[in-house]
Amino acid sequence: MLVERFHMVASSTVFLLTVGLLAELASGLVENSNDTKSSSGAYAVGRFPFLMPKVIPYKPELYLCTPVKVDYTKSYYIVGFEPNATMATAHHMLLYGCGAPGSESAVWNCGEMAKSDPDGKEEVGSPCGTGSSSQIIYAWARDAPKLELPENVGFKVGKDSPIKYIVLQVHYAHIDKFKDGTTYDDSGIFLHYTLKTMTKQAGVLLLGTGGYIPPNKVEHMETLCDIRENKTIHPFAYRTHTHSLGRVVSGYRVRVDEQGTDHWIRLGKRDPLTPQMFYPVESTEPILYKDRLAARCTMESNRNTITNIGATNNDEMCNFYLMYYVENDEPLSMKYCFSNGPPYFYWRNKETELNNIPDYDASHL
Repeated sequence: MLVERFHMVASSTVFLLTVGLLAELASGLVENSNDTKSSSGAYAVGRFPFLMPKVIPYKPELYLCTPVKVDYTKSYYIVGFEPNATMATAHHMLLYGCGAPGSESAVWNCGEMAKSDPDGKEEVGSPCGTGSSSQIIYAWARDAPKLELPENVGFKVGKDSPIKYIVLQVHYAHIDKFKDGTTYDDSGIFLHYTLKTMTKQAGVLLLGTGGYIPPNKVEHMETLCDIRENKTIHPFAYRTHTHSLGRVVSGYRVRVDEQGTDHWIRLGKRDPLTPQMFYPVESTEPILYKDRLAARCTMESNRNTITNIGATNNDEMCNFYLMYYVENDEPLSMKYCFSNGPPYFYWRNKETELNNIPDYDASHL
């Protein structure tokens, strides 16, 4: 399964961290004496600088991860994300909520293909530890602005949450500015958080595909999943992601009526090459047990070779993120919804039992 995660390696200079910074990483989210107020003024909001610790990437397509341990004696609620990055430096950033980090190092090689990279000089690992809980809670690319969650909505971390660590992953696609060996990077995200209990817990469901795009062809990369948990899901934001071949990405809630007709409600549709921020969903109608979620990426290739779903900018990706909340409940156990993609999986496949497919709408802006 590939999301916005690519292979990377990093030089040993990455790991030259000060004692003070290591102490800050260890202490993690704590109560902040410089709190501000929520948009309604109802509760205090802290601001935690979760940034790369002055790393020096030395090779294009590098991926670095760094962790912060959450104070497990309290429950915190993340209510906003303020990027500290530009697309000139960072191709993308992801925030993972983990039960344990993928490494005990302060920074590590966390690319998809890191273990097979012959130039790798440091410890490698996934963003989250093997066997631990893992979920994406935020994603950023293409100079997207900050995101503030709706009132009384927050990602619960720390006590009584499977998220004990937050891991920042940064993809450095281009590293010309770092070639002098002295320029460093502190890209990252300022986390806005509160100790006030949020009655609406946020979650993210990531829909995506595998597969490949034939040469000189328009291809549809599609996925579908069933909601099998008895919860009421309130969608409020979505985000799309492809590489350069993406033209349109669309997502839908599908509900069948008593006559067996599928009703497709569009959640969002965008050109994926515009700023890849979280946008308000087009429909906030609740998603219920037995509903289905579907996404399509319309890809257009003018290349003379096959383009695979894969780990570099020469490959492709098809991702549709759905951000939602549940009220007085826990978020979905399902965090990811992936299909095998083309030429193996399409909405039109007989086994999907889909009908009334919005073929034109899903591929045209």
